[in-house]
Amino acid sequence: MLNSDLDIRLEPRIKELYQLHKERSANMDWSYHEFIPWDKAMSFKRVPWDESQVTLPEGIIVAVETALLTEVNLPWYTSHLDYTFKNSMEVINDFVRTWTAEEDQHSNLLETYLLVTRNVDPKRLHELRKRVVESGWFPDFTNPLATMAYTTLQELATLVFYNNVAKTAGPYDKDLATLLRRIAKDEALHYAFYRDTVKAHLELDPNFIVYFENVIINFSMPGTIMPDFNDRMKTIAIETNYGPLQYFDQVLDVVVKYWDIANLQPTSDEAKQSQANILKYHGRLKRITDRHTGKK
Repeated sequence: MLNSDLDIRLEPRIKELYQLHKERSANMDWSYHEFIPWDKAMSFKRVPWDESQVTLPEGIIVAVETALLTEVNLPWYTSHLDYTFKNSMEVINDFVRTWTAEEDQHSNLLETYLLVTRNVDPKRLHELRKRVVESGWFPDFTNPLATMAYTTLQELATLVFYNNVAKTAGPYDKDLATLLRRIAKDEALHYAFYRDTVKAHLELDPNFIVYFENVIINFSMPGTIMPDFNDRMKTIAIETNYGPLQYFDQVLDVVVKYWDIANLQPTSDEAKQSQANILKYHGRLKRITDRHTGKK
């Protein structure tokens, strides 16, 4: 009987994916202190912060600050994953702990960079961070397969975001571009594990598509809980090349093709309808994207 739990028949394959992840991660182990331009650091007690000390364009600062305010919610993400997979196979829980340890450096790196380079008001940043963490994050889905689909999209979206912002930031600050690309490498490994776990389920039984429909069609980043999120995303889309068009081209379209959703052959009526709904949604976004980019 098909259900929303991860399929135990895939445990050997998922163990292979986890082992591959650990090997790749071990080959690029890092510590966030290696990427901070410490020579720029000054005591805020000795030299108070002033807006004149800012060196980056506003759009880049908004992008990095938004990334930080997303990453600081790691405790909530981990809590959700722990709850979702608590009765799942052991390898998944092992991966969640590894994922948490690797993600833990991201907010430290982003916050330390912003403070050392004085590109944010430290008091305002502290207040924002506290407000975001206090707000928590509570997704509207709790089943394991939906969570796998969500984390796939989230990790790829984050990977693309960091790389796109790095391209924009490079001419202004090479250190910033380097550290953003470093974080993106972590996201790439995490994305691969979640993506391939979903792929394995669809190959085992295409009817599993029913558990991915809602997440794919209604996906939104967990950062939506932060203040002025919509205004932030508008700025980021204009100034750092990550908006709805990039989300379709570099995230949704990539995942839909990788999972080969168009060529799945589900047998249940519900699964067939989910497949059709996803492809309809994908087609609608493609038409919108093509109009904006001038494609025919």
